[in-house]
Amino acid sequence: MVLPPSSKALVPFVSVENMMRLVHHVGVERMLMELTDAVEADFLRWESFDKSPRVASHSREGVIELMPTSDGEIYSFKYVNGHPKNMAEGLQTVTAFGLLAEVSTGYPVLLTEMTLLTALRTAATSAMAARHLAPKGAKVMGMIGNGAQAEFQALAMKAVLGVEEVRLYDIDPRATEKTLSNLKGSGLTVTACKTAQDAIEGAGIITTCTADKQFATILTDNMVGAGIHINAIGGDCPGKTELHGDILLRAETFVEYTPQTRIEGEIQQMAPDYPVTEIWRVVRGELPGRRDATQITLFDSVGFAIEDFSALRYVRNIVKGTDFYQDIDIIADPDDPRDLFGMLRRSAM
Repeated sequence: MVLPPSSKALVPFVSVENMMRLVHHVGVERMLMELTDAVEADFLRWESFDKSPRVASHSREGVIELMPTSDGEIYSFKYVNGHPKNMAEGLQTVTAFGLLAEVSTGYPVLLTEMTLLTALRTAATSAMAARHLAPKGAKVMGMIGNGAQAEFQALAMKAVLGVEEVRLYDIDPRATEKTLSNLKGSGLTVTACKTAQDAIEGAGIITTCTADKQFATILTDNMVGAGIHINAIGGDCPGKTELHGDILLRAETFVEYTPQTRIEGEIQQMAPDYPVTEIWRVVRGELPGRRDATQITLFDSVGFAIEDFSALRYVRNIVKGTDFYQDIDIIADPDDPRDLFGMLRRSAM
């Protein structure tokens, strides 16, 4: 007789369908606010985590990455890709899934889709950084690059910082039309702009989020005035940037994890000794963020594994006792841990 799997062998799984149900149940803006707080809470205990640059497999078409970390009790990893060419084929540029496991046993405790969740946690991380770096009272955001991340970024800045107006620009007008349509009824004033220069007019926060895997110049130095906060999230792998290097010479730059950002971020353009501040030190109050109204601040964000850990931890906690997940038996669970073959043999009887 084969006994049913133990509770440890049944892993909670959050599918795309259930993730969408969960987001609607919680509310997009509330979830973005709660994720922002979850990311900040883990940045406050930065020293608790294992930290390393993500493991990346690059090709001409894109990149496939693994992003692991652990706080000594829980381990997490995310599988994620970045393939800009996919859009022309009707496929997502970025797809992802993630896992949490107990360090004490190695057994998984959560498996979930992370394509939607990554978009949410990226926007939440942007909002967390802007909370410390953006000019006080900033109400206007310029959004350059209106792809899959745009609406999440706009709604996070609205929910967390009180942004009221978003000005959009993309080289593909269809992307801007999509974003305009999706943000109808959001409470934001949304304007489609014909140039990047128009999009940043009057903005206190500028977000760049483009997909092409190349050294690009989305913003030039003459476009950026004093007192601006730049949220650069599109440059996230070697050979992919969005800002002219002269902007970095004028800005004070904040990063997630310096060894990773020097490989993948905007600062890959700069000398190895280009000064940066890791944002966790600002969150902890160890170093200042925005010091005055004229300072140009840059959050050179490439995404880091601790942010995924925070998002996975948040989802694990919020789905407990709900129907937003299903248990799946992906861990072999023999009655006798030494008798894996016996379990296989008895299953045929």
